[in-house]
Amino acid sequence: MYRNQNLRGDMSKLHDLLDTNPVLLADGAMGTMLFDAGLESGASPEMWNVEHADAVKAIHRGYAEAGSQLILTNSFGGTRFRLALHNLEDRLYELNKAAAVIAREAVAGVAHTVLIGGSIGPTGELLDPLGVMTFEEAVAGFAEQAAALRDGGVDYFQIETMSDPREVDTAVQGIRRVSDLPIITTMTFDTNRHTMMGTTPADAARTLSGFGVDVIGANCGNGVEDLIWAVGEMHAAAPAALLFAKSNAGIPRYEQGGGFTYDGTPDVMADYAVRAKAAGARLIGACCGSTPAHLHAMGVALGLLS
Repeated sequence: MYRNQNLRGDMSKLHDLLDTNPVLLADGAMGTMLFDAGLESGASPEMWNVEHADAVKAIHRGYAEAGSQLILTNSFGGTRFRLALHNLEDRLYELNKAAAVIAREAVAGVAHTVLIGGSIGPTGELLDPLGVMTFEEAVAGFAEQAAALRDGGVDYFQIETMSDPREVDTAVQGIRRVSDLPIITTMTFDTNRHTMMGTTPADAARTLSGFGVDVIGANCGNGVEDLIWAVGEMHAAAPAALLFAKSNAGIPRYEQGGGFTYDGTPDVMADYAVRAKAAGARLIGACCGSTPAHLHAMGVALGLLS
């Protein structure tokens, strides 16, 4: 059992970076970038960590060179529950560790400090009594993924795009079974400004703050306006919390024939970054539909880049 040292500690590179920067620039989308690179719908993004490692590495490198200080691993669907959809659960350790190693290699030699976050997404299952997954099964599953990401060399963990605070709790507990590294948690408020499970940003802020994590926030969702609103609500409910904002590049629109497009240009996302900071965010990135060009424009707008 690992001791919970997430409030600070000499080994927390994330807090050291926050102490020396008024705002941190995170990275952007992975999934939509992989689709642009040739990932087919229904295929496992995590398999690209071994089958197309150079393509994944190029995406990470693009964000780092655009100015991102925080890079997330290509492991969003890396729990055994999600990997089982592709019959890959037996390769969990390999795929998650590779995700961390690739990200670390991608940022080698970048002039500024870049930290690697282990991306952990939802299981896709409902906890009992609404579903069949038990609390302990979820904790054990998240611990398994976190151990592989830890062994790959991540600097922190990011539990993202969550809808159920109870699932966030299981992920936090799973991580804490295997690591003392900092934890960021973000939820997505994509259902009439609530999560799919009915949680408001204010309720999420109060609940997540009680889990003893290092950073809370919002990601993905229905575009810039809803994301900024959610961050403002979280800041009002938990003014002492460190907040993360990671909006989609505008509003997703379904295209006939399949797939989504996003209407957020780099200029739109630059404006979003400034407004997210004003709403209380200390860590700012972008989500689906974004590219290194969006992140560079955001860094310039925030005064981090020239």
